[in-house]
Amino acid sequence: MNLDLTGKHALVCGGSQGIGFAAAVELAQLGADVTLLARSREALDEALQKLPQIHPAQSHATIAADMGDADTLRAKVEATANARAVQILVNNTGGPPGGPANTAAPDEFRRAFEQHVIAAQTLVQALLPGMKASGYGRIVNVISTSVKEPIKNLGVSNTIRGATASWAKTLAGELGGFGITVNNVLPGYTQTQRLDQILAERTRATGKSAAEIESAMLASVPAGRFAKASEIAAVIAFLASPAAAYVNGVNVPVDGGRTQSL
Repeated sequence: MNLDLTGKHALVCGGSQGIGFAAAVELAQLGADVTLLARSREALDEALQKLPQIHPAQSHATIAADMGDADTLRAKVEATANARAVQILVNNTGGPPGGPANTAAPDEFRRAFEQHVIAAQTLVQALLPGMKASGYGRIVNVISTSVKEPIKNLGVSNTIRGATASWAKTLAGELGGFGITVNNVLPGYTQTQRLDQILAERTRATGKSAAEIESAMLASVPAGRFAKASEIAAVIAFLASPAAAYVNGVNVPVDGGRTQSL
């Protein structure tokens, strides 16, 4: 199986922590040069020092940018792509706060749409010329199992994740002929700061202890445990590899069997 990414350049969003950083590590271990993108310069600098370098020519970099600021995001990413084409985009952004859809303010939906769908479109348009010129492109969107089954009390997130999934499926049909694939990875409950946030929100909403909430969540997972970020990252790295060239336009749940739909 050809998993070699030597000579490829990957841009990993949310790359300073969690699933994003785990994906960056996997891609670097396969030989890719990795550029990490996140808001915090301090966190990026710390993450950069931890990325593996498996061959002398391999080099990594960072971009400090806010996914909610489309103009600045485009300018910084285009500058990076113009200096050296990016063949792999891991589109990964933290989810919106929890809460029911019916009580969410319109601005909550608007902000989430800008941070996820508009930001993703901005990134793709900045990177597409380089992907097309390379004859190689991998766009991997890290979204949620909610695109198959809405998750209770994540009304805004369910809505925006679904929009991202439909956007990705549309792009897959448009870009496949250029050697560019577009796929979605749907993490289940994963040991990250996002899981901590969800546990805290459910504890506040129900008055139950974190242990009770955690136990109830795990009862729905056949594997009986939360995922490690590295397990999600392994699937992302496969989809970014030459071996996955004929996988295009799919949603891949990585959830220990929790999702009940096919």
